[in-house]
Amino acid sequence: MKYLVAAMLVACFAFPAFSQELFEKDVIKTAAGDLEITFIGHASLMLKFNNKILYADPFGKLADYAKLPKADMILITHEHPDHLDVGAIEQIRTKDTTLVLTEASAQKIQNGMIMKNGDVKSILGINVEAIPAYNIVQKRENGQPYHPKGQGNGYVLTFGDKRIYIAGDTENTPEMKALKQIDYAFLPMNLPYTMTPEMVADAAKGFKPKVLYPYHYGDTDVSRIVDLLKNEPGIEVRIRKMK
Repeated sequence: MKYLVAAMLVACFAFPAFSQELFEKDVIKTAAGDLEITFIGHASLMLKFNNKILYADPFGKLADYAKLPKADMILITHEHPDHLDVGAIEQIRTKDTTLVLTEASAQKIQNGMIMKNGDVKSILGINVEAIPAYNIVQKRENGQPYHPKGQGNGYVLTFGDKRIYIAGDTENTPEMKALKQIDYAFLPMNLPYTMTPEMVADAAKGFKPKVLYPYHYGDTDVSRIVDLLKNEPGIEVRIRKMK
């Protein structure tokens, strides 16, 4: 029995709980070089472009961020703890990291750059646009939206000739459906906080991203969005591990 226990302990230490190699990755060709996207999970992404490392909504329950590359930029969509994890941020943040925050997020962590809905900035040579992220339909029992208008951001990032939209926690808002020339879109799909597959399909049909990644989808059946968009020309649905 003691040998079995010893073998199990060796196995535990031989295979760390979190390893970069375990995460799925896609490489996107742009006019200014390759963009590598690492799908950490939930709403958490790591992007590498021209030797710069960007993170969206790092969340410590998904990875040991102390073992991941240090950040040149961190984008926080809103103040909820599965999107703004101070501990995870501090593991990848350096004195030179640009931390992009909403006003509400800036109440929880200091020394960041605040972007309001509609702001556009060039950061590390990357164009960053703050897109409103909010609920219209889904509300708490007291009638308050889970994500009130004006508090959360999505972000459109331009890498060379490619535009990437990371939506944050939101529904299919008019601002989302008015977006133009989006090449890759990350849209949330979990109730009651964000969208149903039908809402995601409605949004995608509105702004027509070339590639749609459902993300932050929890227990939602992702095959539903594939089916809803199967006859929509020009939109490819890519499913990655982003529960």
